[in-house]
Amino acid sequence: MMAWIAGLGFGLPCVYAIRYLADRGVVWTFLGFPTYGHGPFERIGITTTVPLLVMFLIVCASEVVVGWLLWSQQGLGLVVALALLPFEFAFWIGFSLPVGPILGIVRTVLVVGVMVAARRTQIGAGA
Repeated sequence: MMAWIAGLGFGLPCVYAIRYLADRGVVWTFLGFPTYGHGPFERIGITTTVPLLVMFLIVCASEVVVGWLLWSQQGLGLVVALALLPFEFAFWIGFSLPVGPILGIVRTVLVVGVMVAARRTQIGAGA
């Protein structure tokens, strides 16, 4: 569920942000805050561009896929979730999206906890 919240919560606004940036040439501002801009990326010289936002949208879509893998209890879900996490963190921090890292950490702790519990149950049942 956390994966879907992160993927859709950041991905859907990103679709609008891509269109806004492409049409107007400036980063979309929501409630007085620049979305996907004026964060650490820009401070180190990485300006917000349509290709950068498209890459973030791909990461968000991947997060939705991770949510599906985890929901359907695919073993690959944990592997993909952990592999995707560094990319998510790079964008969340780069765009100053403070809720993202919280969602990512909570999701990872919950998924690892469930996997450890499942493994213990399997080991206990086999003994």
